Amino acid sequence: MPEDFDLLAFHERAVRTPSHEDVAEVRDLLCAELRANGREPTVDDAGNVLASRGTEAGGGPHVVLNTHLDTVPPHVDFSRDGDVVEGRGACDAKGPLAALLAAFLAVEPTEGRVTLAVTPDEETESLGAHALDLDADAYVVGEPTDLAACTSARGRFQGAVELTGEGAHAADPGSGANAVAAAEGVLGAVRTFDAAHGPPDHPELGPATLTPTVVEGGGAANRVPDACTVTFDRRTVPPETQTEFFEAFAAHVADAVREYDGVDAAVRPADRRTPFLEAFETPPDSAVVAALVEAGAGGPRPFGAATEASYFAADAPTVVFGPGVLADGDGPVAHSQREYVRRSDVERAAEVLTAAVGALV
Repeated sequence: MPEDFDLLAFHERAVRTPSHEDVAEVRDLLCAELRANGREPTVDDAGNVLASRGTEAGGGPHVVLNTHLDTVPPHVDFSRDGDVVEGRGACDAKGPLAALLAAFLAVEPTEGRVTLAVTPDEETESLGAHALDLDADAYVVGEPTDLAACTSARGRFQGAVELTGEGAHAADPGSGANAVAAAEGVLGAVRTFDAAHGPPDHPELGPATLTPTVVEGGGAANRVPDACTVTFDRRTVPPETQTEFFEAFAAHVADAVREYDGVDAAVRPADRRTPFLEAFETPPDSAVVAALVEAGAGGPRPFGAATEASYFAADAPTVVFGPGVLADGDGPVAHSQREYVRRSDVERAAEVLTAAVGALV
């Protein structure tokens, strides 16, 4: 590790710096640390922090180290008890950020190139990640994986079924078209979709899931409702794509509500300015996986949440790796009020990353 870089001090400063509403302050912190260690970063139009070492002329691989600056609300103040650091972003993803930064500063590429690419909005729309075009040969994405090399993850789609009927007096329900009653058909379609049209169970990730999460409709107890919306959450597995899912689900819903005369159904993806995060899988015999495992990472295994790795995996082998856990025996950790990471795991992640990236470039 570079003598001028204090890994744990940087991690503490990052966790103390709120980034749940605006990442500007923690981005400045990262840029200042890079400059202090002789690496001049750039910030692109999408708010990504970028810095590179090595050269394309050597003919070796280009490895990208990626994680994100933003955290979910609310901010949780920093605290420390021995080896344990608590606070928002402790493990998601400022622990991985500190470890990736340490590796980036320590590695001396001999034939290849390493790029640090840190995005501003992974927890929301991933505009930063979507804007990246780095022509990489491998990606390591920093997330809390308990120091395992994670080679696959589910994707997440979200949308709603909008039902439109005809309002009427509840004393004469047959004169209208009850959109709320048709929600019964939609809920049935949710239950039966995967058996009819879903992808096969994935050997690592298991089955896809489709879950109704919000139902909204009606306004008065004595009126036949003319509108109802059923919001759903889709956790997908390879090889299903968002286009395939939404087209198949729309057709399945149309069949399910056909018996409700006068009610129309439209399946609409949630509004996003970027594509949804699709499921991904990286062959476990990829060079980047082998390098991480040889350096001491556990795995390969699946990661339990959707990440920006989805965008990168379409271009090159991608592994999710970092200190901390999404959940432990006592419940949720990442995104929770008790978010924490062990300092020793942050140090170990930096050691593994430094050895793995050094072996690749």
